[in-house]
Amino acid sequence: MLYPFKFQAQLFHKLWGGHTIAKWYDHVPADYENVGEAWVISDIEKYPTEVANGSHAGDSLQDLLEVYMDELVGEKVYETFGNQFPLLMKFIDAVDDLSIQVHPDDEYAMEHEQSLGKTEMWYVLPSQGKGSIYLGWNQTMNASLIHAAITNGTLAQYLCHIPVVEGDVAFISAGTVHAMQRDTIVAEIQENSDITYRLYDYNRVGNDGRMRPLKLDKALDVMNFSPAKETTAAHPQPVMNGAVNLCKSPFFTTNLLTFNRPVQRDYAPLDSFVAFMCVGGEALLTALDCETEDRTVSLKEGEAVLVPAALNDIRIEPKGECKLLEIYID
Repeated sequence: MLYPFKFQAQLFHKLWGGHTIAKWYDHVPADYENVGEAWVISDIEKYPTEVANGSHAGDSLQDLLEVYMDELVGEKVYETFGNQFPLLMKFIDAVDDLSIQVHPDDEYAMEHEQSLGKTEMWYVLPSQGKGSIYLGWNQTMNASLIHAAITNGTLAQYLCHIPVVEGDVAFISAGTVHAMQRDTIVAEIQENSDITYRLYDYNRVGNDGRMRPLKLDKALDVMNFSPAKETTAAHPQPVMNGAVNLCKSPFFTTNLLTFNRPVQRDYAPLDSFVAFMCVGGEALLTALDCETEDRTVSLKEGEAVLVPAALNDIRIEPKGECKLLEIYID
């Protein structure tokens, strides 16, 4: 039986990770000094998320897809992706700089990695420090200049440096060189891919005592060498008890819902699942057209809920003020 699904997050220890998002979860492994990423909806083969509520508790997202197919994701989505969920949703907590990196597009990734590519977006959350990101080159680049900059440790000087605050949004197309810097926390929505080509990693050593590997040849294959078109992060103004579009792309659409009273959302016009990521506050979400006792699910910061495409009439009741990212494929 279909109902709104909440998943247990997959947590990842990272060298650059922090302690903020770890407070959102009660299943952090005891040997984790820090948590860098929490994958809240994932169909990545090695790290699938499992249902945490209702009669399907313990089932993976892949299990749900195999049973419910287009009822879960929508007819057009299922025709395109089959038994593969098209998106990965996560929270990232960086207290140190992430590597300077780039991701491939679908065509290159399918040919070389047998995977989808990776276009993504970041929604910036509150942080204890002054967050910032690198997003695209600040001048036209070439392979020789990049090699030289990596060798002498000056690659970051050629990137657009963008300070960010809560509510900022960055859309990162495949091929855009980018990085998250220290004291930055984001919610990330991306294609269902775990492919990253590192260009530079500040000569850091991994848990195995060795320098973390780079993938410079593939990075040069897929990157955009032109200067960035956008040199600031977008900052859409929220509308109380309304929706504001943050991103509309062929890969996903993301809206910000901000509300302090119950709201009702009608998804009948969509032919897609709808996912919610809670980026502030708490709420109860009820599928009014669902006939099971599992139709109501709680949602708090750091959690996500997947509403199947077959359910259309959703009521959200906040506890105080709440902010949700609403994600679907249009």
